[in-house]
Amino acid sequence: MRAARTVAGLGVAVLAGAVAAVGIGVGPASAHVTVNPREATQGGYAKLAFRVPNERDSASTTKVEVNIPAETAIASVSVRPMPGWTATVERGKLATPLKVHGEDVAEAVSKITWTAVAGSEVGPGQFQEFEVSAGPLPEVDRIVFKALQTYSNGEVVRWIDEPAAAGGEEPEHPAPVLKLAKAPAEGAAPAATGAANANLDLAGSTEDTGDGGGLATFAGLAGLVAGLAGLVFGLLAWRRAGATQPR
Repeated sequence: MRAARTVAGLGVAVLAGAVAAVGIGVGPASAHVTVNPREATQGGYAKLAFRVPNERDSASTTKVEVNIPAETAIASVSVRPMPGWTATVERGKLATPLKVHGEDVAEAVSKITWTAVAGSEVGPGQFQEFEVSAGPLPEVDRIVFKALQTYSNGEVVRWIDEPAAAGGEEPEHPAPVLKLAKAPAEGAAPAATGAANANLDLAGSTEDTGDGGGLATFAGLAGLVAGLAGLVFGLLAWRRAGATQPR
């Protein structure tokens, strides 16, 4: 009986550790303003969604501003209408005109401001996506879209920190970053990457499926818990069977 109790105690401890690991694996991630998809192709067109979560418990998001740097200017940017929000587009002259289809483009969109109509704010525990269609995308490695988020209490959160170097610690308020991959050479088979697929679906979903890995981790850990439980119950049954055998 003492051995059975020892086995049971060990099994409970292992199960508790596994359950704790599951809890750690699915813990909430920090919410930031992001652009989705995260990758696109240089020279292509893409539908971009700026995802804005509300990180406050007692205030609503009333305004969102997204800046497009002149050094990574985009010749054509159009805003998708959103019920309950107004969009204001600002344009600026470019020091060096862009060449698009053989013509010079001397102006480009420099900032987009979305403002909520009363009753349409992004409340606590909610998020909203603000969509644009943009292209041709510049031939650079990435675009850093600095963004400002205004709350109903007057607070302004500045999502303007440049991304950290490889291996560096993430800044407190990172700006949304769109990575740009080179277009495949003419005649070459396109790689099956998020960058290639992003430009093929201008009307499709821009949802960032970042929780796929979390669900897989949860399922794997849940399987581990079930397996350990079976092992413990099997050992207990074996001990009970041994105890009832005539000596």
